[in-house]
Amino acid sequence: MRSLGAVACAALALVSCASADSTPAPRLDGTSWELVTLQSMDDDQGTTAVPDPNRYTVTFGADGRAMFRIDCNRGSATWEATPGATGASGQLTFGPIASTRMACPPSTIDQEVSRALGFVRGYLIEGDHLHLSLLADAGILTWEPAEEGKP
Repeated sequence: MRSLGAVACAALALVSCASADSTPAPRLDGTSWELVTLQSMDDDQGTTAVPDPNRYTVTFGADGRAMFRIDCNRGSATWEATPGATGASGQLTFGPIASTRMACPPSTIDQEVSRALGFVRGYLIEGDHLHLSLLADAGILTWEPAEEGKP
């Protein structure tokens, strides 16, 4: 009887440890992000800080649709993610992005961002940043939680 109690206590302790150590994997669905930097792997281009991050946003809908603000334009596309072992990283792709085609001011980076979104192939959620990696290690788009998503 005493050993049965010890086994039960040990099992309970394992369950408690497992649930205390296992934090839920970060999720993309239901989150909104603002673009803060574009990093090119080409040293001549380097890293570009986004001057007004709230003009470049993505919202991942639970329905598999993503909504974009790309400076003066709006767009939407399907999105699909395949999480890795931890759930904090994995594969990510967007379907074709349907967007408005207003002419934004010349000093904008809207064309560069639009082009890059079509080449997203992976993601990593690290702290309060979302890093989207581009096909063939061409670059990384780094995002922070959008104002409505910030704690």
